[in-house]
Amino acid sequence: MVAAGDFKNGITVEIDGNIYQILEFQHVKPGKGAAFVRTKLKNIISGGVVEKTFRPTEKFENAHIDRKDMQYLYKDGDLYNFMDLETYDQIALDSEVVGDALKFVKENESVKICSHKGNVFSVEPPLFVELAITETEPGFKGDTAQGATKPATVETGAVVMVPLFCEVGDVLKIDTRSGEYLSRV
Repeated sequence: MVAAGDFKNGITVEIDGNIYQILEFQHVKPGKGAAFVRTKLKNIISGGVVEKTFRPTEKFENAHIDRKDMQYLYKDGDLYNFMDLETYDQIALDSEVVGDALKFVKENESVKICSHKGNVFSVEPPLFVELAITETEPGFKGDTAQGATKPATVETGAVVMVPLFCEVGDVLKIDTRSGEYLSRV
């Protein structure tokens, strides 16, 4: 149990049957009346952000989030299959749970599977991946006055904006959080 007066950024708590991560908190002591804690909470299952206020003495259950390294094996229809690297157990997750998380992840890459009380709610890809360009337009000399970019399709099928000098076959380093090109490898 954690009291609202002891909130810290990043803590996950269970409030009204939902699991929230504390993004921001502020202890407010008005000149008149009792003190309170103003918070900004993110629902980790739906992704929605809400603002709520609590009395400092209110207590909430800590929500333990399990993050397990697993290997992405393959996609079969609407199911994505993963394998635990320690026990070799395999699980299949629905495309609704996975969402766009595997947009930049190739088969046999490691990802983190996030769950609460055995219920998987999200997949976290690695922060950076290296992918080869499979299709892009040729760049033209002289078009680089303002750091021009062009779309390039990488081997997972995702489209990334890259500088004009990138060509088919180049291996790129990509940030999976923003989908941005970082450098050539």
